[in-house]
Amino acid sequence: MQSGSVTTPFGRRPVTLALVRRQIATAEIEPGKAADKWKVFRDASEARELLGLQDRSLAVLDALLSFYPDNELRQDAQLIVFPSNVQLSLRAHGIAGATLRRHLALLVEAGLIVRKDSANGKRYTRKDREGEIESAFGFDISPLLLRAEELAGMAQQVAADRIAFRRAKESLTICRRDVRKLITAAIEEGAPGDWARIEEIYVGLVRRIPRSPTIEIVNSLLEEMRLLQEEIVNLLEMQQKTGNTSTNDAHNERHIQNSKPQSNHEFEPSSEKELEATPAQNIQPREGTMRVFPLGLVLKACPEVMSYGPGGAVNNWRDLMSAAVVVRSMLGVSPSAYQEACEVMGPENAAATMACILERSGHINSAGAYLRDLTIKAGRGEFSLGPALMALLRANGHSVSGVGKAS
Repeated sequence: MQSGSVTTPFGRRPVTLALVRRQIATAEIEPGKAADKWKVFRDASEARELLGLQDRSLAVLDALLSFYPDNELRQDAQLIVFPSNVQLSLRAHGIAGATLRRHLALLVEAGLIVRKDSANGKRYTRKDREGEIESAFGFDISPLLLRAEELAGMAQQVAADRIAFRRAKESLTICRRDVRKLITAAIEEGAPGDWARIEEIYVGLVRRIPRSPTIEIVNSLLEEMRLLQEEIVNLLEMQQKTGNTSTNDAHNERHIQNSKPQSNHEFEPSSEKELEATPAQNIQPREGTMRVFPLGLVLKACPEVMSYGPGGAVNNWRDLMSAAVVVRSMLGVSPSAYQEACEVMGPENAAATMACILERSGHINSAGAYLRDLTIKAGRGEFSLGPALMALLRANGHSVSGVGKAS
C-alpha cells in the first residue's frame, strides 16, 4: 500500500493530530483484508448523520469510488484515486467547484478519505518502466477499508433506531386515538368522573408533540399517554364493578324516548328500514319552532350535505335528517347537543343548521359548541336560518332574490 507514511496537506490546509492518527491507522490494516466498495458506500450512506455528512458529500464519495477500477477494496492494492476537480465534478452530477471542495473537506473530517498531496498539490501517478504505478497523489480511500466493520455496525444501528422510532410513533398515534375516543365516549354517555381534568391533561400532552420529534420525546410522551389511558380504563372498570347501572339507564332512556313523539330515534333512525318506513310528510314542525325554509333552497345553499345522504343523495327531508346525523357524528357534535337542537328548532331546521355548519366547518373551531350556541339563541328567538342561508347562497354565487318564503 502507498498509505504507510504520514503526509501533510498542500498549501494552507492545516494538519491535525486526528488526521495524523488516521494516516497511521491505515498502515495497520490487517493483511489480506478486503471489502466490497459499494457495500461500504451504502453503509456510510446509511450512517451519514452520525458521520456528519450531507447528501452532496455522499455524491462526491460515490464519484471518488467510481475512479477506483475494482469493486473490491484490498489491503494489498493501490487505494489512491487521482481525478482532477473537473472530472470529479462531472461524475458528481455537475457540482460547483467551491461546493466540491467543501464536501471533500467534510469527507476528510469524517475520516472516510485522506489527502495525499504532491509537492505542488496536483493529483497524478508516477509509473515505473513496466508501467506499474510506483507512487500516486490524490485521495487515499483506504480508511473505508479500515473502517468497513465499524461503518456496517453504524448502519445497522441507524436502521434499528429508525424502526424503533417508527414503532414508537405508531404506538403514540394509536394510544392518542384510543384516549381521545374513550374520553369522548365517557363524556357523551355521561359516565361519572372528572372528565374535564382528564381532557385538559390529554390536550396538554398533544400540544407537547413537536413537528419533528426525536425518539426520546416520542417515548416520553407515549409513556405519559399510556398512563392517562390506564387511568381512564380504571375509572370505567370501577364504574362497571359497582353495578351495571349504565346498561339499565340506557334501557330506561330508550323506553322514555320511545314514548316521546319527537324522540332522538325519530331524528337518528336505527336502520335503513326504519328510515324508509317513515314518510317525509309525517314529519311536521312543532308549534313555536322556527320557520322552515324550502328543502330545495337549503340544498342550494348547502350542497355539500347531499353527499352524506342515503346513497349519496338527498331527495326529501328524511334524507336530509339522515345526512345531518352522519355530519353530526363526523364533526364531533354530541348526540345530546343535536337532540336539544331538534327540540328547540324542530327536526327540519336542526338538520338544515347542521348542513350550514358543514358548509362553514373550515371556519368553525368546535361544531358542537357552535350548535349549542345557536340552539340557545334560537330558544330566545335570536337566531333564524334565513340570513345564514342567504349568506351561503351568495358565497356559492347564487341569486338571493325571492328567498324567504316558508315551506
